[in-house]
Amino acid sequence: MEYLVKAAEVFMNLFQTGAKTFISWMTGIVPVVLMLLVAMNTLIQLVGQEKINALGRISAKNPIMRYMVLPFVGAFMLGNPMSLSLGRFLPEKYKPSYYASGAYFCHTSNGLFPHINPGELFVWLGIAQGIKTLGLNTADLAIRYLLVGLVMNFFAGWITDFTTKMVEKQQGITLKSEVDF
Repeated sequence: MEYLVKAAEVFMNLFQTGAKTFISWMTGIVPVVLMLLVAMNTLIQLVGQEKINALGRISAKNPIMRYMVLPFVGAFMLGNPMSLSLGRFLPEKYKPSYYASGAYFCHTSNGLFPHINPGELFVWLGIAQGIKTLGLNTADLAIRYLLVGLVMNFFAGWITDFTTKMVEKQQGITLKSEVDF
């Protein structure tokens, strides 16, 4: 009987933990993302939808813009996960690649720009602590991490372009290569 009571307690604790996590999201990340959405949509209205669409078209034509500049600007200005929403201005064909590059960038920039992905700052701080223990400069590590990240994030987007083409061919579909607003 004691095991049955313990099992019930563990079962209920699972749901109580889930509820606490849900409430923490509702008081933590959800309002932040909502406010970032409002800010981004306000900025789009102020700048003008056509100018933003033009940026999407320009970015779509150049892989360096698509996978280095746009993700960097998005991550720096909007942080994670909101930076990924800039992909909506790209043609369907490039959205998977932008996501791959943008998602990686939110990880490789924590050393210099901890505001981009504060949820994973503990990873950077753990590595930085090891570097400090060795008597090395963490600024050097942060800059190298960012530069290597920019290059590798570009390749992540570019390689995803190739895999997207393979999936298109396999599925017999063609994704739109022009922005259609």
